[in-house]
Amino acid sequence: MLKLIPYILMSTVLMACSSMPTNIPSNTQSFQPAQKSEQIDYASPEVLMELERGGENIYRLAEGDSLQITVWNRPELSGKQLLGPDGRLTIPLAGTMKLNGETRETAAKQISDSLSPYIRKPAVFVGVDQYTGNRVTILGRVQNPGVQQFDRPPTLLEALARAGSLPVIDKQATLTRVAVFRGRDRIIWVDLKKLLNRGELAYNISLKPNDLVYIPDSFDTLVYVLGAVHKPGAYRLTPDMSLMDALSQAGGPNDDAAPEQIAIYRPSKQANETTPLKTLLNRDKMVNFSLEEGDVIFVPKSSVAEAGYVIRQLIPGLSILTMGLGAF
Repeated sequence: MLKLIPYILMSTVLMACSSMPTNIPSNTQSFQPAQKSEQIDYASPEVLMELERGGENIYRLAEGDSLQITVWNRPELSGKQLLGPDGRLTIPLAGTMKLNGETRETAAKQISDSLSPYIRKPAVFVGVDQYTGNRVTILGRVQNPGVQQFDRPPTLLEALARAGSLPVIDKQATLTRVAVFRGRDRIIWVDLKKLLNRGELAYNISLKPNDLVYIPDSFDTLVYVLGAVHKPGAYRLTPDMSLMDALSQAGGPNDDAAPEQIAIYRPSKQANETTPLKTLLNRDKMVNFSLEEGDVIFVPKSSVAEAGYVIRQLIPGLSILTMGLGAF
């Protein structure tokens, strides 16, 4: 069984306002065995369709792209250029400039602006001969985990096919779900049974550049540590796993964290709790939550001053932050 767990940078939450129930007791005296949710809560076709509509579809230059730079009437300045691993390239007269993350139009303008002191009203055009920005990382129960390169944004099935067939270790270990980590604030759970066994193509979502696709074993149970920690991401839930255990696996709060406002959100009970890190470290006070499957631990940045504000963001953003988060 592969034990590679994705770490992704998730240091922000979506902005929204809502009241928040607080019915997770903060005076837990003993650990309970890790709970496994029975409710199936994948992203619905409607949510996936809405997701497809969101975001920009403009290609942005990436390291390794092969570019065709054309400066009108100046062949000595024109030609093919490879965008380096640092996102930079060098053009005579214009010098070295960083173009990764730019569109073709904004890159052309940046080159034109750099040439303006030497050429009167330079006309610059940027084309892409070879695209490398459509990268997707695939981890978990696949034969070829790692970064996969595509000429265009792939679908989920195309990405899974590129990563190789799914090895079967145990007849009972059927694969039922796949998580797509998008950006810094989204986890999308897709029902693999409906996609692969029933052929419901509404679940075959289009992936975006730098998406991370993770296929856990069917018996994996996961918790999530987000925000201002050293290694945010998904972690396997073990028996008697506590809040402090999860924080330790995530490397603990980083220098930007506000450790007095650590929040835990429990989707199974639509509830939340906050507790200061110093309280967790105080052995005289047994305030150390036993985690359940799907729990989301959030450590805010120190720039967010109000703990209540941080907590209120978790539930309103749940439909996006943890689309389908929970059971399999």
